[in-house]
Amino acid sequence: MSVLLVGLDVTIINVALPRIGHDLHTTVSGLQWTVDAYTLVISTLLLLGGSMADRLGRRRVFQTGLALFALGSLLCSLAPTLGWLIFFRALQAIGGSMLNPVAISIIRNTFDDPRQRARALGFWGGTVGLSFALGPVLGGALVSSVGWPSVFWINIPIALVALGLTTRLIPESRAENPRRFDPAGQVLVMVTLATLTFAIIEGQSLGWLSAIELSLAAVVVISVALFVRVETHRTDPLMELRFFRSLPFSGATLVAVAAFAALAGFLFLNTLYLQIARHFSPFESGLYVLPIAAMQLIFAPVAGRLVGRSGSRAPLLLAGVGVTAGALMQTGITNTTSTIWLLASYSVFGIGFGLVNTPISATAVNGMPAAQAGVAAGIASSSRQTGGTLGVAIVGAIIAKSAIHGTPSGLDDGGWWFVVACGVAVVVIGYFSTTRSARQSAIDVFRAGEPTEPAP
Repeated sequence: MSVLLVGLDVTIINVALPRIGHDLHTTVSGLQWTVDAYTLVISTLLLLGGSMADRLGRRRVFQTGLALFALGSLLCSLAPTLGWLIFFRALQAIGGSMLNPVAISIIRNTFDDPRQRARALGFWGGTVGLSFALGPVLGGALVSSVGWPSVFWINIPIALVALGLTTRLIPESRAENPRRFDPAGQVLVMVTLATLTFAIIEGQSLGWLSAIELSLAAVVVISVALFVRVETHRTDPLMELRFFRSLPFSGATLVAVAAFAALAGFLFLNTLYLQIARHFSPFESGLYVLPIAAMQLIFAPVAGRLVGRSGSRAPLLLAGVGVTAGALMQTGITNTTSTIWLLASYSVFGIGFGLVNTPISATAVNGMPAAQAGVAAGIASSSRQTGGTLGVAIVGAIIAKSAIHGTPSGLDDGGWWFVVACGVAVVVIGYFSTTRSARQSAIDVFRAGEPTEPAP
């Protein structure tokens, strides 16, 4: 149910973007911030959410996240201006940061058998497909009939029901040796991602080679360098940098960034294309993207079975091919592109994305000690949200010049080629991170950290 909440929020907000832009009189950068205010905050806090759950109790943190998400959703629906909407989206994201990584951590500590865990993660990924199926149609119907504030109302009853079920059904669990809070690492992560996102979104208006943009780039470089130095000298770092010596784990992290950048960019472009260039209503736009959601719903459990049977390579390679092919089919689209062609491209893209989630999650948690499942899951989830943040920021920057009455139409091929590049990256990284030597690197990292446990 928590995955359903987060997935609904992604697709519903995309369907509502043109109406939000019209009602709140905002530009493309305003639309970008409406999406990225959520993904930016959640990506910077996911690691903290995972480590807090390991330390304070997974059920307790999960319940807190559900309550904050419901409150943030209510306030978003009441936002009178774009500034308030962005602020309340950030509050919503604080709650969201306590949901997905904690959910994966609960799965990791519930299912000891790797095959059962992979199948459980497959069902978890299938729920993402279900949320994507409901989001566009439900959001389109709400926006068309009631208005954009209603897209946030749907989160509230789901969050409250999930809160009650969590209290009743989920046992409390925590790590035996909880990690200490790392304020320096947390601040540096926030500074790095916030500065990078701001530089990309505002680069068009500030000038890419302006003094401000160059200063922002310097801040990003310095923050990354400081983060690496701080984390390597801490006993309990926010991010276990040794995990990244595992090539499968590093590969899963990069695949998550590339895949979710592709998804965020695809949805952002497609919403503008259908509603601005094609003049479809939000409800009609939601119906058009149903194939993306349907394919995810079908192929996420398939990915779980593939991972449980033969590992991550096959689903990762097929996922990259699907994402690449679906985005390629969108290059060159016009105001008169046939419905059959659009639906086919959405289906191919949906198959690709439906296969990618489970191997990311399985790789992130299977090769790590159970006591650090929250941290490992937090890194994987943070990578997903970081990819989504960068996808919207980069695509928005690419298409900012091609606008109809101040709003981009989604017809600029530059944005679609960025999505194609992300799909190619999934194929390449997926291949090299699943070789025999890559698997051996994961075993070496595990044994170095937990020498008394049998290596996966």
